[in-house]
Amino acid sequence: MKLEDTIRSAFEKAFPGEDFSFVRVVPATDAKFGDYQCNDALKLAKKFGMKPRDIASKVAAALDNECFEKVEIAGPGFLNLTVGEKWLAQSVAALDAASECGIPQQGAGKTVVIDYSSPNAAKQMHIGHIRSTVIGGALDRIFRALGYNVVADNHLGDWGTQFGILIKGYRECLTQEERDNLSVANLEKCYVLSAAKAKEEDGEWKDACKAELVKLQQGDAENLALWKKFIDISICEFERMYAKLGVKFDTYRGESYYNAMMPGVVEKLLKAGLAEESEGALVVKLEEENLGVAIVRKSDGGYNYTTSDLACVESRVADYNPERIIYVTDDRQKLHFAQFFSIAAKMGYTVKLVHVPFGLMSFKGKAISTREGNLIKLDDLLSEAVRRSYEIVKERGGDEHLAEQIGIGAVKYTDLSHDPATAIDFDWDKALALDGNSGPYLQYAHARVCSLLAKAAQSPAGSPDDSATEAPGAFDKRLALQLLEFPGAVVRAAEAYKPSILADYLYQTAQVYSSFYQNTSVLKSPEPVRSRRLALCALFAKILAKGLDLLGIEAPERI
Repeated sequence: MKLEDTIRSAFEKAFPGEDFSFVRVVPATDAKFGDYQCNDALKLAKKFGMKPRDIASKVAAALDNECFEKVEIAGPGFLNLTVGEKWLAQSVAALDAASECGIPQQGAGKTVVIDYSSPNAAKQMHIGHIRSTVIGGALDRIFRALGYNVVADNHLGDWGTQFGILIKGYRECLTQEERDNLSVANLEKCYVLSAAKAKEEDGEWKDACKAELVKLQQGDAENLALWKKFIDISICEFERMYAKLGVKFDTYRGESYYNAMMPGVVEKLLKAGLAEESEGALVVKLEEENLGVAIVRKSDGGYNYTTSDLACVESRVADYNPERIIYVTDDRQKLHFAQFFSIAAKMGYTVKLVHVPFGLMSFKGKAISTREGNLIKLDDLLSEAVRRSYEIVKERGGDEHLAEQIGIGAVKYTDLSHDPATAIDFDWDKALALDGNSGPYLQYAHARVCSLLAKAAQSPAGSPDDSATEAPGAFDKRLALQLLEFPGAVVRAAEAYKPSILADYLYQTAQVYSSFYQNTSVLKSPEPVRSRRLALCALFAKILAKGLDLLGIEAPERI
């Protein structure tokens, strides 16, 4: 039985017939308070008409003391719990034997759709795309590990005004050789040239771009073929980037996928009395919720992101029946998501809709933007990460593959170690540091413990020692307790939609292991202490590798 279940059972024995599902057991804030704490007696004082200390005393008396070496009641009614050696050894062994490192399969039978990355077609991915891609990719892995059926959807920007500009530019701004060897870089070039002409000339070019767009929207075969070619080339380039980042998508349903559904969405809003006309446009008024007014059909008859996203919910509910849909976008879109979530609820959709907003990324203290001229291409960023990593690992005999593992892992961890809501100022020295809270530090910790385990397999064990049957020391116990927290860290990261919670756990665990290694003897310990400590080291290696994998970061065995 899990420790939390044991405490809940004691509450139920002490106060039969009550619901104690809210009861939580958390690691003690200080070792002098024991190993764990439960503070829920304080919440029950008013309900039961008792002092919290008296409630805690009744719970302590009902506890299965096989788990605990010591139970104390402190302060106004805190339960301080010190676990016993036998329980700790059994729990560590159970965690070691468990599949998926003990991660609970709480998502079994449930589907979650995660909408992330979402670059615009016909444009190269840049550093501004990395946060949605990396955060979404980590959430994708975490939810899959929890047993959910995950549908990873890349909602591409693959429709709209830009394609009229692109088609005109493709025909008149590129050379024949560029058209024959079409790439996303060439498409981006022709878009820039064509858009500039549309602004500079007397309106003739702009009108021609609009005409090409109308032909596309009306199903012109030639323009549709060009559009499909642009999309296919874009996806091919995006997948090259995703392969470097270890990200995979189940579907690429861009804006174009929902075009035919949007008139029906507007019709439903009108029938439900949710939409009304305002200055020629159709809007949904949300002033009572302090969300202003959401346009669902523009005055020119066109649709916008709100309409498209409502059509998207309708499609996803029909196709997947998800328990929740998660959207990973930057925090400038908070109002849009609040509006569209509110409208979806009014339309009767009960699926849980979650927006995971993230702060923007800057570089050397400057905002990353086209206007500032520092819009770094994602391909260039990853190549630079690998180049810098190779300069570090080649002195240790490392190759380019190891440099890729470290460099790309460093970029991803820099993002994931921050709370998504915070902005990030990217710094190469911090990202690639072999000490401190960095990806390379955790990868190096994994490589070091793998080296220790390899040495242990080749070196003879020490002789048995009767004193070694005593309880493990403080450093052994601290590491064991820290390792037991792994499944909970994964659950908390999913519940909060913050991979940073898992990253923080891994960094703390690496520090606890380092303290354990520096203050105990492992290889030279007599049996059975040696085997017990090596088992802890092996479990640390397994959990660290699993945790890094959930963040989409490789764990090399040698650095």
